[in-house]
Amino acid sequence: MDRDDSTTSDATERYPRKPKILARHPVAQSRLFQIEALDLRFSNGEERQFERLTGADRGAVMIIAMPDPEHVLLIREYAAGFEDYVLTLPKGLVDPGEDVVAAANRELMEECGFGAHRIEPLVELSLAPNYMRHRMQVLIATDLYPKRLPGDEPEPLIVETHAIEELPALLLREDFHEARAIAALYIARDRLREEQRSNGINLL
Repeated sequence: MDRDDSTTSDATERYPRKPKILARHPVAQSRLFQIEALDLRFSNGEERQFERLTGADRGAVMIIAMPDPEHVLLIREYAAGFEDYVLTLPKGLVDPGEDVVAAANRELMEECGFGAHRIEPLVELSLAPNYMRHRMQVLIATDLYPKRLPGDEPEPLIVETHAIEELPALLLREDFHEARAIAALYIARDRLREEQRSNGINLL
């Protein structure tokens, strides 16, 4: 009983009560982003103002599309934040009325020219949670078939095929550095390895 009480106490110390939101203030608004200030009072009485990006919380998807069990499709697209082209996974926002599977299949058709007969959720990832609430659903798409839909990209995207076991080599490239894509590929690789082990397939 004493051990359980100690565990509960330790958990309380690690996870204090959430701060109280005293006020919200719009700071700036653009076509895509809104900056909001939050006046917060923490459980110890300290008060601070935090700023965060807000916007339409429609959700987003990132797709690990595998034309075969060993390879994954990556796209090369212009990233305005870096003013350069980057290599990453296909991704996009969920449209109104879509679920994440339908959104993933549509984005795959728009950006890679393929649809998928099988799409499975893999993991949910966040990005800079101190500054935004954005979450991205990562899905694995297999059993691909050629299918092209028009998208909203300003120019055709270059689609490349890479071996999923060559992730360390990809990390050495200057154009492959998006954290969500890296995390998603490593999680997918480990999931595939585990599935292969359970099927009695020897791996590296």
